[in-house]
Amino acid sequence: MIKYKLICKKCYLSFDSWFASSKEYDKLKKRNYLICHNCNSKKVEKTLMSPLINKPKEQINKQNKLKYNLLNKKIKEYQKFIKNNFEYVGENFAYEARSIHYNNKKNKRKIYGKASSEEVKELKEEGIETEMIPWLEDKNN
Repeated sequence: MIKYKLICKKCYLSFDSWFASSKEYDKLKKRNYLICHNCNSKKVEKTLMSPLINKPKEQINKQNKLKYNLLNKKIKEYQKFIKNNFEYVGENFAYEARSIHYNNKKNKRKIYGKASSEEVKELKEEGIETEMIPWLEDKNN
């Protein structure tokens, strides 16, 4: 088995995938069987990978904690921006997004709220731009 880091040349999503061998990758690539799971493009290529080097467990834990803290900080920054610039619609997000989209209002309001993965998928299929982001609950309350 071999693991390759792949990149979609259309949406630039980077992801890992396992193959039985490098020849298997070449065969799948030649037959256009490699597809981006984000945008369904067949323009998927191998990209550079760094070799796996064993590091001491303490160093890995410290790096993971730093990454975790940076990620949490970035998510909280996004949340603050969203709360300050968007209207919260709660559980009615899918309904509100459709009503804004189909009413073709020139002054479209920006909203955020809760939606299931299935609802977001359906909205995207209808041509309604939406994204899911992780949401951290405030522990200060």
